[in-house]
Amino acid sequence: MAQKIDYVTASPEALEAILGSKLERLRLSKNINQSALAKEAGVSRRTITRLENGDGTSLDTFIRVIRALGIVDRLETLLPDATTRPVERIKLGGRERQRARTKKSSNADVWTWGPETDEQ
Repeated sequence: MAQKIDYVTASPEALEAILGSKLERLRLSKNINQSALAKEAGVSRRTITRLENGDGTSLDTFIRVIRALGIVDRLETLLPDATTRPVERIKLGGRERQRARTKKSSNADVWTWGPETDEQ
């Protein structure tokens, strides 16, 4: 029975451990040993061990391993296409967004150097 994880509230360390465990189970289900996976991914066996234990590895290593496992196409599910919606495109005159902006508060106080006086 699989343990239910709340990905929203889990710590980064817990998420690393979960992902590592899932990669290990996937590797074993494909009957691939760590050495063979390491060779295919172009990393050391120790790196595979660290990844599966949730001990932290680079994003590059993660991508190499999921590519070697044949699941790199699943990244599309993780990070779906974020193109501009048609309504936003009309507002932007057909252009794509280049940056994000914070919304200005309508009741923000105007900043001044200090108490304003009429002395001059």
